[in-house]
Amino acid sequence: MHIQVNTDNTIEGREDVTSFVTQVIESKLGAVSGSITRVEVYLKDQNATKNGPDDKHCKVEVRLEGRQPVTAEDAADNIRSAVTGATDKMRNLLDSELGKLRARR
Repeated sequence: MHIQVNTDNTIEGREDVTSFVTQVIESKLGAVSGSITRVEVYLKDQNATKNGPDDKHCKVEVRLEGRQPVTAEDAADNIRSAVTGATDKMRNLLDSELGKLRARR
């Protein structure tokens, strides 16, 4: 499972953020990693220099073997919460998608 983290130019601490994102993805999606070829994470700060509610956005795109990519998104007051929220949504989505595939076999 290859993990790629993309940020806009307003996200600070990119190495720390990349490390955190990788850790969250590996811990939450590790159980289904055998079906995943690539994970792309997109982070952006909607308001850049201003603070506001839910202005940090995270989009997680997962590419499964032989299937179209699936995405999940979340917004929160900070990057950590947005990443965790989007990854939790992705895990639920993958559990559902992979469960359907197993049921068909």
